[in-house]
Amino acid sequence: MDNQIELEAAAFRRLLQHLQLHTDVQNIDLMITADFCRNCLAKWYAEAAQNAGIAVDYEQARTLVYGMPYAEWKNRYQTDATPEQLAAYQAKQAAKENHK
Repeated sequence: MDNQIELEAAAFRRLLQHLQLHTDVQNIDLMITADFCRNCLAKWYAEAAQNAGIAVDYEQARTLVYGMPYAEWKNRYQTDATPEQLAAYQAKQAAKENHK
């Protein structure tokens, strides 16, 4: 596929836009259902930049992913995880450990 990189980049930008529009979806929800969150995306982005020799650190990557500095997003949109969310996350982590 000749345009694979362009298509992947467009899909990634769309994913970021989708996550930025759906601020009601908390990172813990993403971790429970998909085993990744916005912070994971930022870590992967920063790692890819480092591997390519491009100077992008984790905080810069988080700003890209969140569409604003993380501290601002956290103040505006992040809620405390509920006991149910924490239990679901812990169960998911335990299940992962059991499959190793």
